[in-house]
Amino acid sequence: MEIRIIQNKRDHKAALLEIERLWDVPDKSPEAERLCVLALLVEDYEKTNFPIDDPDPIELLEHVMESRGLTRKDFESAIGRRGEPVKS
Repeated sequence: MEIRIIQNKRDHKAALLEIERLWDVPDKSPEAERLCVLALLVEDYEKTNFPIDDPDPIELLEHVMESRGLTRKDFESAIGRRGEPVKS
């Protein structure tokens, strides 16, 4: 595969396949440099074509708490009880 700007889904898929093929190459080899360049090109293409918005911080915290079975009470030692000023 020739290294070039990724312009469409076909280029993207080809780059991902080449990255997979190169994944375990020795460090500091020409193939490792090729892998790095391809990864940067894929990253740029994905940021442009598949942007991911930052999560709402409260929703993220609630999700993490729920997935780990935590409650507000589990954080009282760090953030204080409801209605109390935050510790600094």
